Amino acid sequence: MKFIAGEFDVAVIGAGHAGIEAGLAAARLGCKTGVFTINMDAVGNCPCNPSIGGTAKGHLVREIDALGGEMGKATDDCFLQIRMLNRGKGPAVHSLRAQIDRRAYSTRMKHTLELQENLELRQAEIVALERTEDGRWLLTTRLEAQYYSKTVILATGTYLGGKVYVGDVSYESGPDGMFPSKFLPDSLEKLGMRIRRFKTGTPARVLKSSIDFSELEEQSGDEPVVPFSYDTEHPKENKIKCHISWTNEKTKQIILDNIDRSPMYSGKIEGIGPRYCPSIEDKIMRFSDKPRHQLFIEPCGIDTEEMYLQGMSSSLPEDVQLKFYHSIKGLENCVVMRPAYAIEYFCADPIQMNQTLEFMDFPGLYGAGQFNGSSGYEEAAAQGLVAGINAALKVLGREPMILDRASSYIGTLIDDLVTKGCNDPYRMMTSRSEYRLILRQDNADTRLTPIGREVGLITDRRWQKFTEKQKLMKQELERIKKTVIPPSEELNKILVSRETSEVNTGIRLIDLLKRPELNYDVLKSIDTTRPDINPNIFEQVEIEIKYEGYIKRQLIIIEQVRKMEKKLLPKDIDYSKIEGLRLEAREKLNKVRPSNLGQAGRISGVSPADISVLVIYLASLKNHGKEN
Repeated sequence: MKFIAGEFDVAVIGAGHAGIEAGLAAARLGCKTGVFTINMDAVGNCPCNPSIGGTAKGHLVREIDALGGEMGKATDDCFLQIRMLNRGKGPAVHSLRAQIDRRAYSTRMKHTLELQENLELRQAEIVALERTEDGRWLLTTRLEAQYYSKTVILATGTYLGGKVYVGDVSYESGPDGMFPSKFLPDSLEKLGMRIRRFKTGTPARVLKSSIDFSELEEQSGDEPVVPFSYDTEHPKENKIKCHISWTNEKTKQIILDNIDRSPMYSGKIEGIGPRYCPSIEDKIMRFSDKPRHQLFIEPCGIDTEEMYLQGMSSSLPEDVQLKFYHSIKGLENCVVMRPAYAIEYFCADPIQMNQTLEFMDFPGLYGAGQFNGSSGYEEAAAQGLVAGINAALKVLGREPMILDRASSYIGTLIDDLVTKGCNDPYRMMTSRSEYRLILRQDNADTRLTPIGREVGLITDRRWQKFTEKQKLMKQELERIKKTVIPPSEELNKILVSRETSEVNTGIRLIDLLKRPELNYDVLKSIDTTRPDINPNIFEQVEIEIKYEGYIKRQLIIIEQVRKMEKKLLPKDIDYSKIEGLRLEAREKLNKVRPSNLGQAGRISGVSPADISVLVIYLASLKNHGKEN
C-alpha cells in the first residue's frame, strides 16, 4: 500500500558524482534535501577508472571547488597519485589528474552526505515521477513509499534502463552488477520527456600479482603534489606508481578475428558510444593503420589487489578478452578478476533544458550528469553542482545562477549541451572552449569564487583566505613592476644559459619575466626581495604578464559576446512566424528556445543572417513596447 513518507524542497535521484554535488549544494543553501540511491554502498562509486581530472576535466574539478563543491576536497583526501598533465604545452592546457582509492573516495563522499545538515540519504529505487496539481513533484519508490518535493534533480548515471553486454550475453543491470533503474524510464516517457539510448564501457580488472611489472614503463606522480582544492594547504604524498604497456599486432589480429562476436558490430547494442573514449575493438577498426595502442595499468586502491587497464574497454566475449590481454607485454599471465563490459542506458536530450539545467516544459525538474548525455565523473559533478544550486535558488525565490562560456568550462559544458545537444556521450576537452587562455585551471578561484560566495557556498573562512590571496597577487604584481635588477655577471650568466640577450643597464623584474625563456624559478637567485608566499600566486602572476596581450584581446571578444548575451529573447516567441528566417533556423530555434541572441548564434543551423533578422525583430518589439 502506498504511503506518504516525507516532503522535501529538493529531491535528488541518484548518488553518483552528479547527485552528490547536487544534494550537498542544495542542503548547504538551506533547503531540506533528499538524496535517493538504489544501493547505499554505491554512493560516489567509480565504476570505470578510479581517477579524477585529466585534460580539461581537471579544469572542471578546480571550478567545482572554486564554487564551493566537494569533488576537489575529496580527491585530495583520497588520491594515490597526482600528476600535472601537458606541462610541455602552454598554461591553458595544464590539467591535474589523480588516481584515487575508489573505496576510500566512496566512503568519504557517503559520510559527507550523512553528516550534512538538511540532507537525508535514502536507499530507495524511484520508480515513478508525477507532477501534482499544486506544482510539486510526487516520487514513488519500489517499496511504495511516496515523497513530495518542490523540485527534483535526475542524476541517474548509467542505471536508467541499464543493460550490460559481454559478447553474446546481455542482461539488465546497472554498473558493477548493481540493480538497474527499470521502471523510471516509462514514467519519464509518460511525462512527455524525450529520452534515448547511449552506451559506455569499462575495461577488465586484473590481479596485481599476475602482472609482470619488469616489462612495463613506470609512471610516477609529481613532487611536490599540487592539490585540486584551493582549501587544501598540506596535501599528502604520492603513494603508488602507475605503469604503461602497449598492444601489438597479435592483439590486433585476435580482435579482428573475433570482431563479429562484438555486440557493437553485430548490431545487438543500439546505444551510441563515446566518440573520444572508444573501446579497444573500436580503436582497432577505426584506426586500422596504427600498429599499437597505449594502455595504462593503474591501482584501484591501497587495500585491494585489483588493477585497472585504462584504454582497454571492451564488449567482446570473456574468452576473447583473455586472449588479447595475454598478448600484451606484462599481461601474458594476468588473471582477470572482473571482465570488461559495455553498458547501455537511457538519457535525456539536453536541448529540452535551459542554462540552469531545468527542463523548459517541466518546471522544477532538473537533469545532471550522464542523464544529460555527458560522460565522465567531472562533467557529472559540474552539472550536479549547477543543478543543485539552481533548484535551491528556485525554492528560495532567488535569481538563478547561470555560468556563461566566458566564465568557465562548466559554462561551456552546459551551453554546449543545452544549445547544441549531443549525438554521442559528451566529453569536455580544452578545444571546446574559445577562451582557453582566460579559463585556466590556475585562476579558477579568481573567476568563480566570488560567484560561489554570492550564491552562499563559500564560507567566511574560505572567503577571507581568497581575498588575502587576491591581495597578495596585487602586491606581487606591484613589486615586480617596481623592482629593478641591476646588471651583473650572475644575471647575464643566467640570461646566456637561457639563450636570451644580456643586459648592460638595470632592468625591471617584470620585463625579465615577460621573456619567454625566463621564469620565477630561473630568476630566484637574483630576486632578493621575493616574498615567501604560495607558489600558485607566482604562477598566476607570471602567466598574466607573459600572455598579457593575448588575454586583453580575448577579454575584448568576451565583452562583445556578452553584449549579445544581454539581448534577451522572449520566452514565448514563435520563430515560425518571423519573416526572413530560413526554414532550418526556424525549426532549430523553436526546438532549442534560446534565452538570448548569443545562445541563438551558437545553434547549429542558425546563420549570421538569421541573427540579423532576430536583431531587427527585437528592435520592432522594442518600438512597439512588447519587449520582455
